[in-house]
Amino acid sequence: MRFSLIMVTGGRTTEVGEFMQSLTRQSYQDFELIIVQQNEDERLAPIVAAFEGKFPFQVVRSLPRLINHSRNVGATFAQGEILGFPDDDCLYPADLLAEIDRALAPGGPDVFSGVAISPAGGLGSGRWHDAAGPITRETVWTSAIEFNLFIRRTLFDGIGGFDQAMGLGTPFASGDAQDLILAAMRAGGRAVYDPSVRVIHPDKRLTPVAVQRAYDYGAGMGYVLRKHHMRIGVWLTFLLRPAAGIAVSLLRRHTLDARYYWLTFRGRLAGLLAPEARHLG
Repeated sequence: MRFSLIMVTGGRTTEVGEFMQSLTRQSYQDFELIIVQQNEDERLAPIVAAFEGKFPFQVVRSLPRLINHSRNVGATFAQGEILGFPDDDCLYPADLLAEIDRALAPGGPDVFSGVAISPAGGLGSGRWHDAAGPITRETVWTSAIEFNLFIRRTLFDGIGGFDQAMGLGTPFASGDAQDLILAAMRAGGRAVYDPSVRVIHPDKRLTPVAVQRAYDYGAGMGYVLRKHHMRIGVWLTFLLRPAAGIAVSLLRRHTLDARYYWLTFRGRLAGLLAPEARHLG
């Protein structure tokens, strides 16, 4: 088995079916899907039943609702050489797995990441580095997102998988991809980014949903900055950007945007100062 795709889901139904449908259109078919559901009921049963026989998949349950714990649980069932972690509301373009297969050919890098595009086609879900190439400690912040991240299984196991003290369900709700890549690089792995490789995902920036999550997402970035001992210039950049966003939004009378940037600033600062972020030697 070449790919094991580990998708954690809780609450969604239609989107899960749409993602599975996108897998039936893949030009590269050597993969399995492991659905790690955080539902206490069987709402997914009729959705997944429609895909029996179309490609290998299994459904496992993982509670409590901690996404990185659930991803690590899913990895214990994986048979593939390469792990991917699609969101339950994303879609794979038809040639995505073929592109990742070429990118992670023998002798190639150990980790690969691409970008997010919105259903309308523009880049989404954050800032993105312009140029393809090796991921570094300086570029990892604009070169990775969890649902377009692929890693060799042996390296994932060697670094202990995702940090279960962070991710959705914890006070440090973002930065999972950056943390995993930095841990992989620390272990000697090579990571590469290519902005031409894209996964479709709703763009939720500067929406009420984003505002609701801004503090915890900001805390996740601060956690990773502190955990991996980033130099103070990097810290300041990620504190000054939301501070500038507050000022510009207030001048434009965009109160929703100003609240988003304020909560992001507070969250990043809290993550930087969190005692939990000091445990990496």
